[in-house]
Formats: sequence, structure tokens, C-alpha cells
Amino acid sequence: MTENKSFQLGTIGALTLSVVSSVSIVICNKALMSTLHFIFATTLTSWHLLVTFCSLHVALSLKFFEHKPIDFQTNIGFGILNGISIGMLNLSLGFNSVGFYQMTKLAIIPCTVLLETIFLGKTFSRSIKLSLGCLLLGVGIATVTDLQLNMLGSCLSLIAVITTCVAQIMTNTIQKKYKISSTQLLYQSCLYQALTLLISGPFLDRFLTNQNVYSFEYTPEVVGFIVLSCLISISVNFSTFLVIGKTSPVTYQVLGHLKTCLVLAFGYSLLQDPFSWRNILGIMVALVGMILYSYYCSQENQAKSEEASAPSQRKEAESDPLINVENGTQMTNELPLSKGTAWEVDKDLHA
Repeated sequence: MTENKSFQLGTIGALTLSVVSSVSIVICNKALMSTLHFIFATTLTSWHLLVTFCSLHVALSLKFFEHKPIDFQTNIGFGILNGISIGMLNLSLGFNSVGFYQMTKLAIIPCTVLLETIFLGKTFSRSIKLSLGCLLLGVGIATVTDLQLNMLGSCLSLIAVITTCVAQIMTNTIQKKYKISSTQLLYQSCLYQALTLLISGPFLDRFLTNQNVYSFEYTPEVVGFIVLSCLISISVNFSTFLVIGKTSPVTYQVLGHLKTCLVLAFGYSLLQDPFSWRNILGIMVALVGMILYSYYCSQENQAKSEEASAPSQRKEAESDPLINVENGTQMTNELPLSKGTAWEVDKDLHA
């Protein structure tokens, strides 16, 4: 019971860290790109990952965590796939309207559910599906405006959705398969992600912006915001792997939509961004979906915990001391007690 409570507290901490760090980096990047006109998103992301790898390497040297190697092909494939996912999402935004890009992000949840159902044999209850539908409806109302379709943009969005779903599912399954922590997986994979984006980022950004990232005028203010963005990204990258490892890809996507609603609310309240009744209605509907999702997940996890503890309770009952009388003497036969499952593998059965 104590281990289960500590796991729940750890999960809540991971979710909180993810929300706070992600909202912070969105605010920082908004100032960097909108106010200071540094619009090279892919290259900036490669710098984020490189700084994250360097900080984790220092932490490893100081023995804050233990290096636990995994299969090289799995590692490099996972790292490159994550890099491609980020690049495809940026291309999708570049070749589509903002409304269609938001639809692309919304499509990640049903795609993840479909892939996990087909290839991993996971099942999602009707209550979970309805709560996810409510969430997606709310986020769609709040964020989706114009929907301008084109063949190239649609193909890029499809690739972005599939690569993102597969990468997030792999984040969860690799941690479970190799029994490694989110820090260990992030340390081993983020270098390959960084190299993928360091090579492709400048070309991709030039293609999307018609500007060269290396000819940009780097004033002290721009450099300061870049450094701040990179420092916050350490927490963002770490919390991403931590949340997916402790919960699931679907829950991480749900959390991502919560961040979107918080960013919209922050922009309206502090930055005086334009807001309408549609935004307010969408956020309210999305929050209802998130609350329902959290409630149903909690109910299902509690039921699973009770089912898992039932066999151990029976074994404990069977292991009570048995007093046998043989030839007038008492013999105590104690069977080893069986411990219950320390934590739930699936928090959905997860953005």
C-alpha cells in the first residue's frame, strides 16, 4: 500500500512538472519568436536536446543516475524517429493552416488508441473513450478555426501523426521492456534526436522561413531568451519521458491538451490576447473531458489494484501458521508471504 501511494505521488509530481515546464517554455518561446522574431523552431529544438544531453551527461558523471545500456538498434531507431516526428510536425505547421495543424494534433489521441489496440492488444472502456471524445471536442472548439486543405500538407500531417504516435508508444514500451527509468532512456536517445535535428534543422527552417538561422542577428536579449528556453527544455524533455513512462501515451496527449487550454487562458488573462465565447466554451468542455478521463482512469486503476491484491490476500491467508501435532509435539509451518503488485503498468487500461 505504501509503495502504491508513493507511486501515485510520483505520478502526480511528474504530471505537475510537465504542465509547469511546458507552459513556461511556451511563454518563453512565444516571446522569442513573436517579439524577437527568432522563428527557427526546428534548430531551436535541436539546441534544446543537445543541452539536455550535456546536462544529463554531467549528472551521470556525478552519479545522480546509473547508465543502463539498451539495444543499439532500438536506441538509434527510437532517437531518429523522435527527431523525424518533431520535424514533420514543424513541416505540417508550415504547409497547413493553423486550424488544420490543430486538427493534426487532435488526431494523435485516436491514432494512439487505435495503434495500441491493434498492435499491443490494449482495451479502452467506453467511459474512457467518451471522456476522450469530450476532451477532443472541447479542444477543437477552442483552437480549430480555419481548415484549409492541400495534398502536400495533408500527407505531411499524416506522417507527423503516425511518427508521433509510434515514438510515444515506444517511449512507454521501451521503459517497460528494458526496466529503465525515464532519465536513462532520455540520456541514451536524446543525442540521436539532437543530431537528427542539428543536421536537418537549418535546412528545414530555411525552407519554411526563407531565412538562414546562422545569419540571424543574435542580440544579447535574443541569446538570453535562447539560453532560458534551453534550460527550461531540460525539465520539459525529462518530464515528457517521465509522464509517458509512469502513465501512457494517451494520458500524455490528454495532458498536452490541458497545457493548450492553460496557455490560451494565460494569453487572455496576462497578455490580453483576443478571446471569444468559443474559446471559453471549448476550454470548459475540454476541462470536463479531462476531469471525466481522470475519474474513469482512477476508478479502473483502483479496480485493477483490488484484483491484483486478491490473489496475494488468499496466499497470505493460506500462509497462516499451521499447528500440527505429531507425537505430542507442535510444529509450525510458515509459508512465505506473497507481496502484491507494487505499481500498475497501465494507467489507462494513457497525451
